[in-house]
Amino acid sequence: MRLFLINVLLALTWAAVTGYFSLINIAFGFVLGIFALSLIREQVGSVGYFSRIRRIVKLALVFLYELVMSTVRVAITVLSPNMNVRPGIFAYKLKVDRDFEIALLANMITLTPGTLSVDVSEDKQFLFVHAIDCSDPDATRHDIATGFERRILEAFR
Repeated sequence: MRLFLINVLLALTWAAVTGYFSLINIAFGFVLGIFALSLIREQVGSVGYFSRIRRIVKLALVFLYELVMSTVRVAITVLSPNMNVRPGIFAYKLKVDRDFEIALLANMITLTPGTLSVDVSEDKQFLFVHAIDCSDPDATRHDIATGFERRILEAFR
């Protein structure tokens, strides 16, 4: 967290030096800060910071891939002459236990076409998910566990 704040300060310093406090310029300064910190990563102990950034980027790429693939699947289902789907709600046993991780997983599931996070159990052990095609809930559970949830655990633990 300390290195993230240093990186933010480097970005703001870049914006102050250039005299432009636009979002693009601050983002560019943030990228320059990442580059500067990577040059001295062994001296400041920031090796974990960069591996976390890499894992968060992987999570974002997995989400974008799943977003495109599920959009195609839903479009094919909707455009087919006989929609042979079995909508339903299933319970998903959570491995994530922090509120932020649960909220991130639920939002990623909701933003993916064809699925919707309905509720979280009181003890935060189960996430209830509605699927447009719930004919094989075990396969959907497996996809969530090996996709979004695994990447969330890798990125934030």
